[in-house]
Amino acid sequence: MAASSQLPSLDFLIACTLTGSELQEYNKIHYGRPDHHELTVKKSNQDNAEKNGFQISAYDFPARKEETRRPRIVKVGIIQNSIAASTDKPITEQRQAIFDKVGKIIEAAGEEGVNVICLQEAWSMPFAFCTREKQPWCEFAEPVNGPSTQFLKDLAIKYEMVIVSPILERDEVHGDTIWNAAVVINEEGKVIGKHRKNHIPRVGDFNESTYYFEGNTGHPVFETKFGKIAINICYGRHHPLNWLMFGVNGAEIVFNPSATVAGLSEHLWAVEARNAAIANSYFTCAINRVGTETFPNEFTSGDGKPAHKEFGHFYGSSYVTAPDGVRTPGLSRIKDGLLIAQIDLNLCRQIKDKWGFTMTQRLDLYAESLNKAIKHDFEPQVIRKK
Repeated sequence: MAASSQLPSLDFLIACTLTGSELQEYNKIHYGRPDHHELTVKKSNQDNAEKNGFQISAYDFPARKEETRRPRIVKVGIIQNSIAASTDKPITEQRQAIFDKVGKIIEAAGEEGVNVICLQEAWSMPFAFCTREKQPWCEFAEPVNGPSTQFLKDLAIKYEMVIVSPILERDEVHGDTIWNAAVVINEEGKVIGKHRKNHIPRVGDFNESTYYFEGNTGHPVFETKFGKIAINICYGRHHPLNWLMFGVNGAEIVFNPSATVAGLSEHLWAVEARNAAIANSYFTCAINRVGTETFPNEFTSGDGKPAHKEFGHFYGSSYVTAPDGVRTPGLSRIKDGLLIAQIDLNLCRQIKDKWGFTMTQRLDLYAESLNKAIKHDFEPQVIRKK
């Protein structure tokens, strides 16, 4: 599903162009440190990745040793993948093909000792919301304990791993409504909760409001065996207050499972999740699907351009950022991938102490101003010449 004309990776291009002290200086300026602190991946998993056509990379984010707290080492994993069967195949066949593909990547993560893993937005289906067609795409919607959860819970138990599974949710209790949601499965294979996407795009081919509206679950943080995690689904990354509220609720790791295409958001991609990590003193994990998905029927973008069958190229480039703004290289723009980050959660408090962003953020001031702004008779605080 990868487009051969696409640039494989900006990070790889830089690494192949610069060497020695120049490359170290670039790394320090761009990534935040001269060396990526790469971790060794088991030979068996390297072979597994090569055999099954996915990239595997691993990095370390150490924290300063403290006298009063033990290190809180956690391994997080993020997966980006293309679809595995053409979109004209039966729904169950398409979904099973993705299960088979992603299952192999999760197994590699488990063998590497990953504690928490997050999949991409609507991972078990093509991102068909561009089509505005209800059938057959609504058939991918499933209850929280549906096929995706049943598939993943066994892997969660096998590897004692928390799995974040973003799905198209079917709420059978409330009128069979559909939501864009993320289900959290703990290391015992039990669903501990879900979060529904707060911000729904209405731009370009992202016609998602044809299928579901804004979520109603607030900004939940899930306390797991491996730390406090949250999920800021896709379009929420464009909204700084969405990131902020997960931090206010105590998140230490915020996953951003996404689906976004080249030509629309790629110049924003490396900025937003990284900036959120800095502003909120937590780890962020930005995940984007990869590949080009083609649909049976043509659709238009409402921009006067010809009808087409492709959404565009999903450019992958998934990455992890630490609270101090240091980040990993991104995964490939054209290839499935698993990125592993070994992190010390003590770094969250250490950076809060260093920069004082949470201490100085003035929530009281914002709350007062925002409470005024939401009223119909609001008058902006603009000082004009008398």
